[in-house]
Amino acid sequence: MSRVFAYCRVSTADQTTDNQIQEIAAAGFTVQKSRVIAETVSGSVPAMERKGFMALLNKLEAADVLIVTKLDRLGRNTMDVLASVERFASMQVRVHCLALGGVDLTSSAGRFTMTVIAAVAEFERDLLVDRTQSGLARAKAQGKVLGRPRSVDAQASKLVMERLERGEAVAALAREFGTSRQSIMRIREKQTKAHQTVALT
Repeated sequence: MSRVFAYCRVSTADQTTDNQIQEIAAAGFTVQKSRVIAETVSGSVPAMERKGFMALLNKLEAADVLIVTKLDRLGRNTMDVLASVERFASMQVRVHCLALGGVDLTSSAGRFTMTVIAAVAEFERDLLVDRTQSGLARAKAQGKVLGRPRSVDAQASKLVMERLERGEAVAALAREFGTSRQSIMRIREKQTKAHQTVALT
C-alpha cells in the first residue's frame, strides 16, 4: 500500500509551514504527522544539501507518494528541481504538486509541465538580477552612494553636535554627512545625556 509523505519548506524562521500542511489536507491527502517533513532553509540551497530533504529520501520507498504545495518548495533552480524529480522517479516515488493541479511530476506530462514552468521562473529571476544590476550601475554613474550609510567618526560627531546645537535639522545633517538619520539622532542623544550629566554635577 502506498504511503503518503509531505515535504514543506519555508525560507526564513519568521515563516511557518502550517499553511502548506493545511493546503495538502484541503486537497484531500491524509498525511500522518510522522510523514510530514518540514524545514526552514532557502530554496537556493541545493536539495541534496538540506537536512530535511535528505531525511525524506531516507524514509521514501517504492510506490510511496510525495506531496508538495508548489514547485519552488523543491527548489528555485531548474536543474536542481529536475534532478530531484528524476531521483524520485528512479525510486518509483510519485510526486504530486498541488499548484499544478495535483499532476504527478514523475509522469511524462508532469515532467514537461514542470520543466516549462521552472524554466520560465528562472528566466524571470535572471531578468530581475539584470534589472537590479542595471539600476545599481545607473545609480553609481549618477554619483549616488551605494551600500550602508557611513558611520560618523569622532571628529565629525563633534561637528554634528555643534550644528545640532545651532538648530540644524537631523535629516539635512544625515544627507550632508552621508549617514542615516538614526546615526544623527544617536549623536543628539549622547549630547543630551552629556548635558544632563553636567547639570547633575
